[in-house]
Amino acid sequence: MNVNGWIIYNGHLSGNKFLDFAEWFHEAAQKQGIETNLYKNNDLLTYLDDRRLSLIGGNSLPDFVIFTDKDIYLARQLELLGIRVFNPANAIAISDDKIATYQVLAQHHLPIPKTIAAPKIFPGSATVELENIRSIIDQLGFPMIIKEAFGSFGEQVYLVHTEKEMMDKVKEIQERPFVFQEFIAASSGKDMRLQVVGDHVVAAMTRYASNDFRANVTAGGTMEAYQPSAIERKIAVAATKAIGADFAGVDLLFGPDHTPIICEINSNAHIRNMYDCTHINAADFIIRYISETLTNEGRS
Repeated sequence: MNVNGWIIYNGHLSGNKFLDFAEWFHEAAQKQGIETNLYKNNDLLTYLDDRRLSLIGGNSLPDFVIFTDKDIYLARQLELLGIRVFNPANAIAISDDKIATYQVLAQHHLPIPKTIAAPKIFPGSATVELENIRSIIDQLGFPMIIKEAFGSFGEQVYLVHTEKEMMDKVKEIQERPFVFQEFIAASSGKDMRLQVVGDHVVAAMTRYASNDFRANVTAGGTMEAYQPSAIERKIAVAATKAIGADFAGVDLLFGPDHTPIICEINSNAHIRNMYDCTHINAADFIIRYISETLTNEGRS
């Protein structure tokens, strides 16, 4: 295929995890005969004036970009320059903001936990006034999840059991957007991750934690390969399409009677754990999908 692409990752994060993620795509593209170059987001500067917008840095503009970062402004700049970006900037932005994600999923009538977005509290507010605190408790009960809108690896998700715990946590995180959410007891310490590419689930695993209500592998959870049901596949694909993503890792909770409930959508779900668990390289499927999409869109 006669196209070339850029793979963009964050250059300011410590460790090799994000470079490793980008390199998986680079190697998958090589196997399929597609030329790609890796760039850190800080290698590329978004330039704007009253006559044009452009980029400072990088070689000649590519045919496509695989955007593994959350630098939304850079992703949008690339789109404004006419470059096909996988995933699109808006999909990354929605996925990164859990409140926006739940709003879109609810709009599409997809299964999510009961969720109440906390009223905005400006920095420096001396007191927290939640006049509807009783309404929140009546709707969701205890235990209850409090989840920050922005966060990764389950680190900004909290389980509270009493009104005091609830208010203490609100005071701690009050300057950041967050939600109150129904606790799905049937899924405590376990969930499933489905890797969606286009219209298909290409790999799946379950995750279990013995000493935490969160099942994230980075929080100590263990993994098992999983064969999702038809309804689990359908919901994962529908969730990915709802936010406008080309591919995503969709986390599903085990609801009552094993009914799947969407926990969150990761537009840039890291795929090494999935490979270690299932021996399926999602990057191969994603590169093939990108190639087919560019052909269908007349860009190749």
